[in-house]
Amino acid sequence: MSGESGHRSGRLGIGVDIGGTFTDMVVMDDSGIIHVGKLLTTPDEPARAVEDLIRQTLGRAGIDPGDVSSFVHGTTLVTNALIERRGSRTALLGTAGFSDILEMAREHRYDLYDLMLEMPDPLVPRWLRFDVPERILADGSVLRELDSAYVEQLVTELVDHGVEAIAIAFLHSYKNPQHEEQARRIIERIAPHVRVSISSEVVPEIREYERTSTTVVNAYVQRLVKQYLDDLKERSAALGLPRPPHIMLSNGGVATLDTAGEFPVRMLESGPAGGALAAAAFGKATGTPDLMAFDMGGTTAKLCMIENGAPVVAHDFEVDRVYRMKPGSGIPVRIPVIDMIEIGVGGGSIARIDALGLLTVGPDSAGSVPGPVSYRRGGTEPTVTDADLLLGYLDATYFLGGEMELDLEGARSAIKKRIADPLGVSVEEAAYGIHDSVNSSMANAARVHAIEQGKDPVGQPLFTSGGAGPVHGAGVARALGATTVICPAGAGVISAAGFHTAPLAFDFVRSTHAALDSIDGQTMRREFAAMEADGEKILRDSGLRTAEISHRHSAEVRYVGQGFEILVPISPESDDWRAELKESYRRQYELLYKRQGPDVPLEVLNWRVVSSGPAPAQSLRRPRNAGDKPGNARKGIRSAYFPALGGYHPTPVYDRYALQPGTRVHGPAIVEERESTLVVPPDSECVVEDDGTLVLHLLSPAHSTPQDGSLR
Repeated sequence: MSGESGHRSGRLGIGVDIGGTFTDMVVMDDSGIIHVGKLLTTPDEPARAVEDLIRQTLGRAGIDPGDVSSFVHGTTLVTNALIERRGSRTALLGTAGFSDILEMAREHRYDLYDLMLEMPDPLVPRWLRFDVPERILADGSVLRELDSAYVEQLVTELVDHGVEAIAIAFLHSYKNPQHEEQARRIIERIAPHVRVSISSEVVPEIREYERTSTTVVNAYVQRLVKQYLDDLKERSAALGLPRPPHIMLSNGGVATLDTAGEFPVRMLESGPAGGALAAAAFGKATGTPDLMAFDMGGTTAKLCMIENGAPVVAHDFEVDRVYRMKPGSGIPVRIPVIDMIEIGVGGGSIARIDALGLLTVGPDSAGSVPGPVSYRRGGTEPTVTDADLLLGYLDATYFLGGEMELDLEGARSAIKKRIADPLGVSVEEAAYGIHDSVNSSMANAARVHAIEQGKDPVGQPLFTSGGAGPVHGAGVARALGATTVICPAGAGVISAAGFHTAPLAFDFVRSTHAALDSIDGQTMRREFAAMEADGEKILRDSGLRTAEISHRHSAEVRYVGQGFEILVPISPESDDWRAELKESYRRQYELLYKRQGPDVPLEVLNWRVVSSGPAPAQSLRRPRNAGDKPGNARKGIRSAYFPALGGYHPTPVYDRYALQPGTRVHGPAIVEERESTLVVPPDSECVVEDDGTLVLHLLSPAHSTPQDGSLR
């Protein structure tokens, strides 16, 4: 395959990422990315695309599957199952008087003045939510014993009504899990085929609504995920891969199939995490520790902030926001997750005219089935990919390196009929409107996301990845005020490569809720030691030695009477841990809110531990191929649309695999590789780095070079 290295160096690993439209794969060795592959996702049977892709890519590269030493996998299966409501029929057992917590939620409107706002539909309907006679108090003492006979009778009836999964979330079980564990034992005895999730294991921390919602999500998708992972394991073994895959988790760590199957809620952002990890690894390797990671695929676009060479991790997340992407309109999940903004604008996002006569794009996507109109798979609605093709940014004959020819006239006809004619504009203007709308939507969401973290996106480098990311990277950067766009080699599949930079890791939490000054250091250390022991057990079962395991400690702290807390690091073995924690909180508070906090005592809600193994020392560069031809990079000229130049303009097209380090490409120009295309707009310059990375500098018109797309 063009642009792939013909040599190997050291161990071989593969990474596979299932997206809503494409399934991506990389083969890596110690030198970096040596082979890549990409296939349309098979949504009816996701593991089939994984199997086909591995077989094709390894076969094309001449690699024996038995030589592969590691396989890391990420997927959007859990998120898609929640959005499409494809999980198990699930029941919820709650403390008597509290089973309606999913409906009551936080008892506030996320937009006070919007009379049309929508709330998310609970995954468990009212008729499957039950009040169980039992009560544990906030200090963990038992006020009322669990009514075992009630649970036994209820479970028998639930099985008769086709219930496949049961979530148990009793009041204050994070303090005392006795009743949840007792109820689970009853269910396992009466109905061993029913999946059971208990909140004291899934998310053992304070805040009842979030704890219950997260436990329900885990139970709802557990059967689906377990079936998928079992299928994936069987197919991997049938291919001859010597080890089962590890699964990417939302927090940026990887886990075994067994751990992922037990806690599938931890896989919600499994796929998108790879792009953020790749950006972080690239930043550390190149001395750019602070940047924005922009990943745009076929279904969604994601952006996250990279700080000090690592993605920001949060512990609150919402999935399936049902109303204009507004916070509060989705299903809350309390898990450690790489903090990113995700909106429904990808290559397959559908463009239409809304009820007000305005152009809107997404959030619904054509996906891989039927796909954009230009895919010739039955799609009829115009998409972002169709617009980019019409604008000349994509080559109809070189999509996926020529393996998939696109239908230019079909795309033109769909945009004309659905967008251009209703708006009374030309087809080209309509197509650029779609393209520019996506750039603006992503930039607006990214700006809000950065500001919420106390960051200024202006001037931050933008690391762009995903099949559609490099096409839109310059437009998003301009809208954000960024002046540098970084496009790594293999940008279209870099998320799959990012998986190989993640260590085996798992997060643990214990709720305490006490005034900081009243906490005994010995009690605090005992809580941390218990979580460390749990982490070491999971990681040793995954094949690590105890000496390889490390632990990071933190606490969620707030002012007494405050509604929300801040996560700050803690050194539990320090003799002065309390004073250090106060100082860390003060600095973090000032960073977030740009002012000093009040003179109010602090309280701790949760202790947290991240147990992890060593991070792989994995290069993400693409070694040069012996077949690359220096000096023969220019492929030809294609007419591409640039409003600054008055419309369509003759634009040089370059073969990325043949560009030599030190080469400078002046815009307008287009640089193509198999899985993605970088658009170099007017008033910009693209520089080829030694590792094959393309760095795009967006210049002001006063400092721009002649618009000839020339090489320097």
